[in-house]
Amino acid sequence: MREALGRLEQEGLVRAQANRGFFVRPLSTEEAEEVFDLRLTLEPAAVARAATRATDDERAFATDTLETLYRVTDEHGEGVGAFNRAFHLALIRPSRSFVTNSILERLHVLSERYVRKHLEPLGRDERANDEHREIFKAWLARDTDTLQRLMHDHIGQTLEDLRRQLPRDDAAPAGKP
Repeated sequence: MREALGRLEQEGLVRAQANRGFFVRPLSTEEAEEVFDLRLTLEPAAVARAATRATDDERAFATDTLETLYRVTDEHGEGVGAFNRAFHLALIRPSRSFVTNSILERLHVLSERYVRKHLEPLGRDERANDEHREIFKAWLARDTDTLQRLMHDHIGQTLEDLRRQLPRDDAAPAGKP
């Protein structure tokens, strides 16, 4: 158990307080800005590069992952955030850019809880699925210019929505862990 909590702390999802235990880190506008800005910088180019390098097996895997994401979203099931991450990573990994992929995997772990928050308002999951469908179509077509634009818009819109949803960090009550 302690090992798992230590791993979550390394991933930035919980923090330890001496003699008090572990606490889930609160959502933060500042963190969302940083994570999604980094994704905006790295992900569109990585996905475009992956589209040109993906094998038939990787394309089939991405197809299956998107279908699973649609099913889980339609069922309003648990794990939409995890399957959203899996879909994005299925589009990234064929880039074969080890360092970039590692950084983006870490950013997706950090952004998953923000994605869940982003999808809370009614209709956002439908919009996200429409965006995913268009992104995937461009990825399969290896249309790198359209793909980069769509990825940038998709990630950027999520960040804009989060800016409206999350309280400003300087508005948080004092003394909260």
